[in-house]
Amino acid sequence: MRVLLVDDEKELVSTLAERLSFRGIAADWVTSGADALREMEENEYDIAVLDVKMPGMGGLELAREIRSRQPDLEIIFLTGHGSKTDFDEGVSQAGEGYYLAKPVDIEILVEKMNAVLG
Repeated sequence: MRVLLVDDEKELVSTLAERLSFRGIAADWVTSGADALREMEENEYDIAVLDVKMPGMGGLELAREIRSRQPDLEIIFLTGHGSKTDFDEGVSQAGEGYYLAKPVDIEILVEKMNAVLG
C-alpha cells in the first residue's frame, strides 16, 4: 500500500507518515494541494489522505482535481474544522471518501485505509 498524505501542518503530516511507515505502509507527504498534484504525476498511490482546510487549494477542491485525473484513487479526508454536516455537503460535491476528525487515531486511519482497499 502506498499513501500520499496532504496537510498544511508539516509537523502533523510528517509524524503521520513516520507512524504509518512503522506499520509497513509506504507514505509520502506534502503540504499543499499543488505539491500533491505534482507528486501524483511522478508516483502512483493507492490512497490519498487529504486535509479539508488548507491555504490555497483545500482538500475538497483537491479531491475534485484528483478524481478528474485518477477516478479510482481512494480518498480519506481529515479535518479539525467545521461540522460533519458541512463536510458531508462538500464531500457530496467532491466524491466519496471517508471522513476522520483530527487528531486522527493512527489505528483508525490504518483500519479505514485497509477498508477502502478491500
